Amino acid sequence: MSEVNKKKILDDYNEDSIQVLEGLEGVRVRPAMYIGTTASPGLHHLVWEIIDNSVDEALNGYGNKISVVIHKDGSITVSDEGRGIPCGIHKKEKIPTIQLLLTTLHSGGKFNANAYTASGGLHGVGSSVTNALSEFFDAVVCRDGKIYHIRFEDGGRKLVQPLEIIGNTTKHGTTITFKPDKRIFQTIDFKYDVIKNHMQESAFLLQNVHFCLKDERINNEVIDFYYKDGLSEYIRIINQNKKAISEPVYFEDVSNLIKIKIALQYCSDDYNETILSYVNNVRTKEGGTHESGFKIALTKAINEYAEENKLLKYKQRFESSDVREGLTVIISLNIPATIIQFEGQTKTKLGTSEALNAVSNFFYDKFSHYLNENKQFAIDVIGKCLQSQNERIQARKAKEEVRTNKKTRNELPMSNKLCQAQSKNYKLNELFIVEGDSAGGSAKTARDHMYQAILPLRGKPLNVDSISTERMLKNEEFSTLIATIGAGFGANFDISNCKYGKIIIMTDADTDGAHIQTLLLTFFYHYMRPLINEGMIYVAVSPLYRVFKGDTKNPTKEVYCWNNDELEKGKKEVGPGYHIQRYKGLGEMDPIQLRNTTMKKDTRQLIRVTIDDPLLVEQRIRILMGNDSNERRKWVEENIDFNEVDNFKDEVR
Repeated sequence: MSEVNKKKILDDYNEDSIQVLEGLEGVRVRPAMYIGTTASPGLHHLVWEIIDNSVDEALNGYGNKISVVIHKDGSITVSDEGRGIPCGIHKKEKIPTIQLLLTTLHSGGKFNANAYTASGGLHGVGSSVTNALSEFFDAVVCRDGKIYHIRFEDGGRKLVQPLEIIGNTTKHGTTITFKPDKRIFQTIDFKYDVIKNHMQESAFLLQNVHFCLKDERINNEVIDFYYKDGLSEYIRIINQNKKAISEPVYFEDVSNLIKIKIALQYCSDDYNETILSYVNNVRTKEGGTHESGFKIALTKAINEYAEENKLLKYKQRFESSDVREGLTVIISLNIPATIIQFEGQTKTKLGTSEALNAVSNFFYDKFSHYLNENKQFAIDVIGKCLQSQNERIQARKAKEEVRTNKKTRNELPMSNKLCQAQSKNYKLNELFIVEGDSAGGSAKTARDHMYQAILPLRGKPLNVDSISTERMLKNEEFSTLIATIGAGFGANFDISNCKYGKIIIMTDADTDGAHIQTLLLTFFYHYMRPLINEGMIYVAVSPLYRVFKGDTKNPTKEVYCWNNDELEKGKKEVGPGYHIQRYKGLGEMDPIQLRNTTMKKDTRQLIRVTIDDPLLVEQRIRILMGNDSNERRKWVEENIDFNEVDNFKDEVR
């Protein structure tokens, strides 16, 4: 930066540069600070904030029904049978308490242990943030024999209906209706399946509460989620297509004022571990102290049982990964408001130090006793752990043989079509899995030779969900992919041996391309799931259109567009006399176009593949990739709009 520019910046930074954002304006300016993103996950986070408030009421014993209605106009209603938001005048602020709660950050009953003994809400910003990011926000409260009503618009900046009493009632509870602001979010289309699975998940965790959902955009049918067996039933559904060693094992108790519920099940045909943890019914996706406590206790209990019953050789012990292979476990804690600590507003990681020892001591005692009282279960679990340990040791030996240049048996062949990256810094390297030789040729020319490798697929991969491992290995696409990534597969998969920091699926923007993506993702899910868990699998997003002026190979101006909205903007940007090229395959792009739009790091768009909802993933794979054609057809008919077709024709204006 030049000295002239530095001086200008210093001159421009003065008292007038300091802004004070009143009320909820700061939320609208920086929404991602409060909801993570303005894409679909952030949109649905608004719903979770309101549902969580209703769940907090149920957690504390007030109400046993929570209802959600998705309306045709894009708004959504959440109702509960709790105590109802207080509506009297706040002594300090001199305004109705409900108005204070809905317009002021860090206000609420969650800070007061007398109001909530357990709560997923900690920061007191949920309802007010939802109000700040909504076109309108309407609240109806039943309490103290009265029905109260208040309404805000324009992100809470306009109080269009001050608090009023609209009737009398003997009921109690709160009903919130809001419509997300399209000026804030990339999409305001609520996804039925996402909300349905969130409510089903909540019903598993709150055994005595009904969670009811209706989507008026589809029909007026109401789905009622209610589970007597709670976490055990949750695990049964997740593992319904696997070979379980036993029925789910369930423990529940209170330790150091923390209510703990843990259910677990081992499956003999599963290489992966699934740990789902919750605190006050809020999913802690990044884990935290409660998960750490569980892992410590599990490893200790199994090792001690195996040693005491002489099931291990002298000085032989299981590592933590050995005892968690094939394990599905759900951990649910209710923690008092006085000690609960989350890391970040989105509450994805528990930081409460007391939870580590509470969970560790609780689970160690319960599980140790269960192992001693159920010897066949214990023997089956130890057998599973021994198998896992043996496979880990064999994989380590194989790695050592490769390191010392010894030839290994059954070595999978490397593809002669693989175009390798030059760098040996594997974390920076990227593997592009490309559909067909035509796109592969363009990609090889377009790539960054230092860090990007290209693996063209010879044909369409198999559906690994319905074939054996032996048949999978005979498939040339998968065998070469395993060899290329270099980290093994299944129980032998070791992510530390992966030769690429990013694995990018790059297929055509058509039905065949989408099918290949699905087949590859199913493979990674079953045989290399740690790559997904660590955020290393991506899908490349190629443009759908090029708007240009002049000659097609030497345009005077051009703009690439990834969707129809961008296409309309591109037409205006290029101006009169534009041409539109519709891309239906990567092979239609020349290498320069492919590099600039889809492969170059500072201009491309990638979708990171994650598992946000394990239950939803299991259900989708079972239905869409399984052998039950009737179930698959039923899902397609209910979820796919066949009226949406691509009628694009070349256009010149």
